[in-house]
Amino acid sequence: MRIFDPHIHMTSRTTDDYEAMYAAGVRAVVEPSFWLGQPRTSPASFFDYFDTLLGWEPFRASQYGIAHHCTLALNPKEANDPRCTPVLDALPRYLVKDSVVAVGEIGYDSMTPAEDTALAAQLQLAADHGLPALVHTPHRDKLAGLHRTVAVIRESDLPPERVLLDHLNETTVKAATDSGCWLGFSVYPDTKMDEDRMVAVIKDHGTEKVLVNSAADWGKSDPLKTRKVGDALLAAGFTEDDVDQVLWRNPVAFYGLSGRLRLDVTDAPEPLHEGNSILRGGE
Repeated sequence: MRIFDPHIHMTSRTTDDYEAMYAAGVRAVVEPSFWLGQPRTSPASFFDYFDTLLGWEPFRASQYGIAHHCTLALNPKEANDPRCTPVLDALPRYLVKDSVVAVGEIGYDSMTPAEDTALAAQLQLAADHGLPALVHTPHRDKLAGLHRTVAVIRESDLPPERVLLDHLNETTVKAATDSGCWLGFSVYPDTKMDEDRMVAVIKDHGTEKVLVNSAADWGKSDPLKTRKVGDALLAAGFTEDDVDQVLWRNPVAFYGLSGRLRLDVTDAPEPLHEGNSILRGGE
């Protein structure tokens, strides 16, 4: 089983996770920029973070045979903080980087006017740079947030077929499907989808344009959830081809819209050891 996790925050994970993910079949990931838990106090902290996603994290992933790409954006939560909004002006110099395969995560957290502004601006940046967009749908008032998100997308220059609506569930999947966007589901302990619910959704709605991710981060999460969904799909009678479409071909097709996707890490090299200088703070 080959797996592409289209939404995982590896800066929050350990090298043990990379090793376990490779053993489970993960060969590619996309890491969206997101809220780190501790509020940032200046744009400079974003830029250091973006540089990590563009440099260090792809290198770290490559040591475990996993291709790493990222999406960059001002996330919805911090779009409400005026100390952070200058990031919007600096994003164009980052969006031209080869490993950036979408603008994201963008969208809504609390559905404020500031979030309206940031979402519209970043959809335009995606259109201007020929990139797709990864859109975070809110965790509260999900259906209302989904409708508001789709309305802004329809007013933008970015076609819906270049947008991935993420964190969907049973209440939002029909409206998201009707929008013409791609469908993203986060399988995450306690607060989002689980394997059985994901199987039920795919039974009802099919495999077309469906992407499944772990969204693993600094919270209670599991970077192997994609594999567990694949196993659950097989146990429920789906074919290996169905699983390959959901866990590999669909994310490749969506992020391939960027023209930048490179999946050329094919063999897991020997992991770097503690004695290697690059793992010792750059000595």
